[in-house]
Amino acid sequence: MSPKIAVLIPAYNASQTLPELIQKIADTFPCKDIIVVDDGSQDDTSRVAIKAGVILLGHPLNRGKGEALRTGFGYAVQNGYDFVITLDADLQHKPEELKLFVEINQNGSYDLIVGTRDFSFKNMPLDRVVTNFVSSVILTLLSGQKIRDSQSGYRMISSRILREVKLKCRKYDLESEILIKAGRKGFRIGLVPTATVYEGSRSFINPLVDTGRFVKICWKSLFW
Repeated sequence: MSPKIAVLIPAYNASQTLPELIQKIADTFPCKDIIVVDDGSQDDTSRVAIKAGVILLGHPLNRGKGEALRTGFGYAVQNGYDFVITLDADLQHKPEELKLFVEINQNGSYDLIVGTRDFSFKNMPLDRVVTNFVSSVILTLLSGQKIRDSQSGYRMISSRILREVKLKCRKYDLESEILIKAGRKGFRIGLVPTATVYEGSRSFINPLVDTGRFVKICWKSLFW
């Protein structure tokens, strides 16, 4: 029997990109398995999701990407999904590559698969190359498993991880927390090569604040 898979999109003011994203995802997954979490958007994000016929969850106020993911994870676990594939709403992640995650895990080899981009100064800003390399090395050491793209939000996560790993973070640091805790618990982490897309996308990451959160979670993880 094929695993039951949900596609989870945390969305904040994503009405411009969401229609195209959902349309392309629907080429691979039915709308009934697509979850959009509207994280307090001030535009038509919710209306777009409703019109597309996908599952819509929402926060009345913006609470951050980590909270949006946690809301989606909770729904997926409660509704019997075996895996959740997460991707951003800004088209940085190509929905055409969703099938790659499914294909690489057909024999159930991994509990968590991270979409791994090609780190090259030709297709990625210098500061992103450096920070991603450094954070990936650190998370490899802290998780005990090889991590090549720690900042990628394009992932396939098993419900076993979501049930057994207690998550506490609520912002972008949640994605690092998952890698550290899942790796330490012995869950198998794999990778799948994915495209590197930066053109035309807006980042909601605050370099100073989110770097501080990363340092904080790394420090805390030493005492877990």
